[in-house]
Amino acid sequence: MIFSEQSNLESILNGLFRTYFERVPDVKKITNAMIKKGWVSSQEDIINDHVAFRTLGVDNLGIASFEKIFLQHGYQKKEFYSFKAKKLDAYWYAPPTGNLPRIFISELRVNDLSDKAQQIIHKYTDSIKSDPVDSINMNKPSEVIEFFEKPLWKLPTLEDYNELLSESEYAAWVIYNRYYLNHYTISVHELPHGYDRLEKFNAFLSELDIKLNDAGGVIKTSKDGLLLQSSSVAEMITAAFAGNKTQKIAGSYVEFAERKVLEEFQDLDPELITAKHRRDGFETANADKIFESTFIKQTKKS
Repeated sequence: MIFSEQSNLESILNGLFRTYFERVPDVKKITNAMIKKGWVSSQEDIINDHVAFRTLGVDNLGIASFEKIFLQHGYQKKEFYSFKAKKLDAYWYAPPTGNLPRIFISELRVNDLSDKAQQIIHKYTDSIKSDPVDSINMNKPSEVIEFFEKPLWKLPTLEDYNELLSESEYAAWVIYNRYYLNHYTISVHELPHGYDRLEKFNAFLSELDIKLNDAGGVIKTSKDGLLLQSSSVAEMITAAFAGNKTQKIAGSYVEFAERKVLEEFQDLDPELITAKHRRDGFETANADKIFESTFIKQTKKS
């Protein structure tokens, strides 16, 4: 995902990835092992399928605010997804050029939560009286990167975090981590032949002792059988809360995707296969289980 010749957008993505790289040790662990195997020569060789962000559906925030950054830089808004049980909505965004990752932005339907959970969220977000994205120069990568990393609301209390955690683990994740990059995704189908299948790649991850999210099965498969996804279990980080209290909470994780060739291109010479010949977009059922990479049921295994 790291680019040497950088446009403003590439600089923004690089900036996001550097912080993520530091906070998610599994990234370096996996990359170093891939280099040792000779599959790639550096992080730059790994094709990033997509990156994902989580947001809160309240005034001045959420998808309507967040997406402006990527629409400004040429991304195109694509399909809508709804996750009824988790009370989430999402869209994915197609990149302006083929060397860039897709973007997946989800949003918590805050109004669907209990009154108590809504009150906690609004206690932190009601201080935001205008869309914060409107105040940044989106053509200055440093400003955009700073926006992603700065706190938009005050540090939550441990009590508020745990109260949200009991109702919506997604809500708790966002109230603490804010707009921090949730995950990046290795395009497994772009790896050398023999390791360009997710089942084989997962075996490699197991050898590295990478814990995999097994919600809905380790490999989540779309209805058409053309999109296969797995993910690591989120790194546990020691989080500092208001009042100098600390607790281990879920941070971010790594995803792995295999996009198979569409039926109409099955007879095409493998050397000619490009992204346009493969399954695009996302699958609600797959994404629903990928979200759980930060959930206690998964993280308690690590």
